[in-house]
Amino acid sequence: MQHLTALERRTAISLALVFAFRMLGLFMLIPVFAIYGKDLVGFSPLWIGLAIGAYGLTQAILQIPMGWLSDRWGRHQVMLLGLTLFAVGSVVSALADSVYMVTFGRVLQGMGAISGAVLALAADLTREEQRPKVMAVIGMTIGLSFAVAMVAGPLIAEAAGLAGIFWFTAVLAVTGVLIVTFLVPKAVNQARDSEALAKPGFLIDLFKHRQLLQLNAGVLILHLLLTAIFVVLPQQLIDLHLESPQHWQVYLPVLVAAFVLMVPLMILAMRRQQEKSYFLFAIGLLIVSLLLMINGQQLSWTIAGLLLFFVGFNYLEASMPALVSRIAPAGQKGTAMGIYASAQFFGAFLGGVIGGSIAGYYGLVMVFAVAAGIGLLWLIIARTMQVPARAQRLSFAVMVPNDQTARHYAELLSQLDGVQEATVVVAEQRCYLKVAHGAFNLQQAQDLLATGVVPAANV
Repeated sequence: MQHLTALERRTAISLALVFAFRMLGLFMLIPVFAIYGKDLVGFSPLWIGLAIGAYGLTQAILQIPMGWLSDRWGRHQVMLLGLTLFAVGSVVSALADSVYMVTFGRVLQGMGAISGAVLALAADLTREEQRPKVMAVIGMTIGLSFAVAMVAGPLIAEAAGLAGIFWFTAVLAVTGVLIVTFLVPKAVNQARDSEALAKPGFLIDLFKHRQLLQLNAGVLILHLLLTAIFVVLPQQLIDLHLESPQHWQVYLPVLVAAFVLMVPLMILAMRRQQEKSYFLFAIGLLIVSLLLMINGQQLSWTIAGLLLFFVGFNYLEASMPALVSRIAPAGQKGTAMGIYASAQFFGAFLGGVIGGSIAGYYGLVMVFAVAAGIGLLWLIIARTMQVPARAQRLSFAVMVPNDQTARHYAELLSQLDGVQEATVVVAEQRCYLKVAHGAFNLQQAQDLLATGVVPAANV
């Protein structure tokens, strides 16, 4: 079994830190803005939602283009640009005396959409067989950043106010710049790997892919629900006589307990091979949790609802990227994940708008009721979802002169035992395969590419 090299470990740790500092800065506003933003000019429930979710709009729009830009300008340059925009947005928000300027600052923060460049650099610096490990380390920082933000946000806001959070976020951004400059390794060559990077030629087909469309809609709804409830949840906790400095005493045990309870669900789903059933169960937990939080008269009901919400949220947040990876056609995983990430951030924006609008016109409780209705709609949509069999993804270099030859090889490869999908990309001189575990013979594929003849046993 191969292990990460020193370069790969340095890549994983340094890029994970960049990701973590950026996401921490974005998330810390979520549990406090509805409370500490009341002194800002123009404060209203709608603008609470816009300020909380504004970063999601620019993230969604720029997520894939910034990744492509890193192909032209270089990964480090785009990462430094993004972190600089993030720092500028933080300073604008810290100096703001109106909710409008805070929202503008959040839009600037979102323009630092460096996720694509970070993942692309990870692909540049790692061996293909070790890349999933490095990507997993980077991906884990999102959940960890959210948990830390839920605890740190109220504590920093109590000590230094809303501006203190944004100044702290600016410091995190500058720290990220230093990490990119001095710690993140520089790539000599850029990986041309469609499984890791988004490619423009695949966009239209993947937008129309039914199963991927269901998952993209799902992650949009998931983050819509998260952002919408945090437009009103902090105020609900205060109405239940739990002051803002004490909110971390709810968030911390709830998030820890939710993670502990989520792990057995993941294990059972895989062991019993009932991933779809547990997926639907997790959506059901979201709906039940939102219905519990409608009862805003008792703190125990709100805490119970929040616990169930994050059990379902954590399960879905962990399982959906894996499903996208499995469903994405061979050679198109990078683009599929880019679209998925854009939907995720756009959901955060929509959640802020919807949550703020409903709270402003109909009150706090109605936000939970509408969110439960949206969750029910998701449950209905998800019932038609198909979970594909687990597959291994392989890629290796080939020599193909033109598209006609590439299509010919892809057709021959698809006839081999265990091959679910085959794609040969001329521009990359690479072959991508999705194969069934234990049913594929790599040597046969290599012989075919060398001779252009399908083995007799497969004719």
